[in-house]
Formats: sequence, C-alpha cells, structure tokens
Amino acid sequence: VQLQASGGGLVQAGDSLRLSCAVFGGFSRNYVMGWFRQAQGKEREFVAAIRRSGHITNYADSVTGRFTISRDNSKNTVSLQMNSLNPEDTAVYYCAASRSTVVLSATSQYDYWGPGTLVTVSS
Repeated sequence: VQLQASGGGLVQAGDSLRLSCAVFGGFSRNYVMGWFRQAQGKEREFVAAIRRSGHITNYADSVTGRFTISRDNSKNTVSLQMNSLNPEDTAVYYCAASRSTVVLSATSQYDYWGPGTLVTVSS
C-alpha cells in the first residue's frame, strides 16, 4: 500500500486549506486512516483519524472545531479540511493507514505512511 498526500502550500493566518491523500495498491476501506504532522524540531504528532466506515472520527485537541477529516472509499481517498489556520499549524502533514479496526492516535499503530506535504501558515 502506498499513500500520496497533496494540497499543501503557503497560506495566511485565518485561511483554509484542504489536504488529500490517495491510497494506491489497496483499498482504503480496509484501513483506519489518519493525519499526523511534524513541525520543524518537534516530534510527529497526531492530528485526526477516521474509522474504516467513516462514521467515527477523532481529533487532537489543538485542531478540534477547525479541522475535519473525511473519506471517500469509492475513490480511495481521505481528506483533511483545515479552517482558521494559524502559524502553529505550520508543519509537514502526513497521511497514514492502519490495519486496526479502531481509531488510533499513536504513530506506532500505523502501518503505512506517505511522504508528507508541507503546510506553511504566515502571520
């Protein structure tokens, strides 16, 4: 299974951005999908995750109410809608897939990772 994230870029504080992740070599419906991010000099951290069916989601406190994760299993894609962005959201964002059946927030519980896409939010 290969993952490819896209949609990153440079935006201003308060703007919105939508990230997408395409799943290749497998069916996205077989995986819990998650988004993580890593800011320069910091550890990779959990952002959001969505269960296989899409009915259950989980978010980090720092993005709750601003970010929305969704999935379209018919297109093998997962998206992250990011609103009200602020400079603290600047990071490389990674898409990940887990063979688990429950929503997870630890990096060690994900089996596949994409190369990441950079999001930069200017003040």
